[in-house]
Amino acid sequence: MNYLKRLSSITIILLLALAADTIAKEKPLKIYILVGQSNMEGQADLRVLDYLKDDPDTRGLHETIFDADGNHATIPNTWISYLTGGPDGDENGNREVSGTLQIGYGTQFRRDYSKPGTKIGPELGFGYAMQQFSREPVLIIKVAWGGQSLNIDFRSPSSGEYPKTESNANQFDTAEKRDRIAARTGNRYRQMIAHVKHVLSDISRVYPEYKSRSGYELSGFAWFQGWNDMVDRSTYPTRDQPGGYDNYSKWLANFIRDVRNDLDAPSMPFAIGVMGIGGPIELHEERYQQIHQNFNTAMAAPAHLDEFKGNVAAVETNQFWDLDLDAIDKKRGKVRQKEGQLKSKHPDHENADGSMSADDIKAFIQEYQKHLITEEDLALEAQARSNAAYHYYGCATTYSKIGIALADAIADLEARRARAEANKSRRKR
Repeated sequence: MNYLKRLSSITIILLLALAADTIAKEKPLKIYILVGQSNMEGQADLRVLDYLKDDPDTRGLHETIFDADGNHATIPNTWISYLTGGPDGDENGNREVSGTLQIGYGTQFRRDYSKPGTKIGPELGFGYAMQQFSREPVLIIKVAWGGQSLNIDFRSPSSGEYPKTESNANQFDTAEKRDRIAARTGNRYRQMIAHVKHVLSDISRVYPEYKSRSGYELSGFAWFQGWNDMVDRSTYPTRDQPGGYDNYSKWLANFIRDVRNDLDAPSMPFAIGVMGIGGPIELHEERYQQIHQNFNTAMAAPAHLDEFKGNVAAVETNQFWDLDLDAIDKKRGKVRQKEGQLKSKHPDHENADGSMSADDIKAFIQEYQKHLITEEDLALEAQARSNAAYHYYGCATTYSKIGIALADAIADLEARRARAEANKSRRKR
């Protein structure tokens, strides 16, 4: 009997040691936060996903999200909680969608929730890349709404109130306008922080296999926004001059500090997706080149601050602009210009004397377009484009490359942080 008791005690000790060793080997769940406006939402439609196969950088993603029979598949070991605006939302018009990461976590605008989602954004490429890097469970918390600015909507606490200036005074000239700005200022920032904390308070609600004993780590934050600030003349009245967007840089730096503080993640890697609509600067119309250059410089500026070196990175997204779709879009621009000239009886064009009827103009434009835009152009558009230029043409390949690049930047920052902590530990010993 004593022998059995002793054996039982030894067995229990061994089992406890094995359990302790198992727990020690379990790593914290990696959590990544993706935030921004309409291009972080993602505007690429399901019908253009086959275009992923044509690019070596996204071919593997295509093979992952479709099985051998062409059915939708999930990114392995990757979950997502996505808060955005949409029908049937809460009092703020918001709605959360969550589950395993797959097609459908792009924009929810006009979505029929009785059917699977059909849009994607950067989240699909991001999750795919993170799985390639870590091969560990990953949870993505995505928060995005279309048409949001950093200067008002995402304004963080350290930036204070949205200031009244000479150039934006008309936004404050009635009590109603002042109240509206006061209500908007920082509202998306607060909703973002609240949603992240909501998910963290009950992770198993989104990721059922989560083991609380292992904990979690806020492993990175990706910011992909900018359009509303870039086109805002009243907030940035000298935007075409050097330093015209300096306030954006200041407010974004405050945003990074505040996010880290409010989420108690002081060393969380942060990647800035620098807006690349229009592609490389030299491709823009000359009158807009300086504005785009100034804004891109302002977006990337926080990554160069001493306090952020090694923990904030800027990712230039203009490198992923689809040049073939852009060339076709410029042809369409010529068609629109020609139609406008004919309708206005422009003196240097075919309807200078005004003799062409509406049907004549329509027939002329159809023929003009036929010679300018080829069948190959039309086939490529049908295969790759699903939205406007300011949404990166709704191109799934472009969004996916951006997501992969943001993940790559964060993974690099994570690796730097790990090396720094290891060196610090060695020095202490």
